[in-house]
Amino acid sequence: MKKSTFISTITFAFIMLLTTNVNAQKFAKVDKSPMDVAAFPSSYKNADKQIKIVYSRPQLKGRDVVNLAPNGKVWRTGANEAAELTLYSDMNLGEVKVKAGTYTFYVIPGRKEWTAIISKDLNVWGSYFYKEANDIARLAVPVTSGDDALEYFSIAFEEVNNGVNMHLGWGTRRVSVPFTK
Repeated sequence: MKKSTFISTITFAFIMLLTTNVNAQKFAKVDKSPMDVAAFPSSYKNADKQIKIVYSRPQLKGRDVVNLAPNGKVWRTGANEAAELTLYSDMNLGEVKVKAGTYTFYVIPGRKEWTAIISKDLNVWGSYFYKEANDIARLAVPVTSGDDALEYFSIAFEEVNNGVNMHLGWGTRRVSVPFTK
């Protein structure tokens, strides 16, 4: 190898090394309401999921649930982006058959009952652009009270006869949304 080619190669490699450090990726700080996933079955050993929801988990931080998820107003079911619900097979929400697919899951909180909503909208930030005309299914479900207060908004699934219940909990409020086969 010629001396000038060798020096050019070394010089190029050194410049690339410096350039890489200068253009290093800047990462965002940790989100205040971290994203989470709940699925059924919840075991990672069982890849045959029936239902999954991706949502963000806001914290109460001394505030009341009704101030963060106001009664009578459509709520994104969490924080940040609206919750994204995936059904891996056709399921019913109340009397309405919902085809397998991915949807937005909203709720309308209330003192005695919440309305669960499956919407065909996707990739929605918050509930600012909610359109009732895009609802696929709605179901009113009762609000109950839990013994323990949950600081973070939480979702969990439970198998029941002929389906799965999606449990929503925050503070001492509890809501169970039934999905049947």
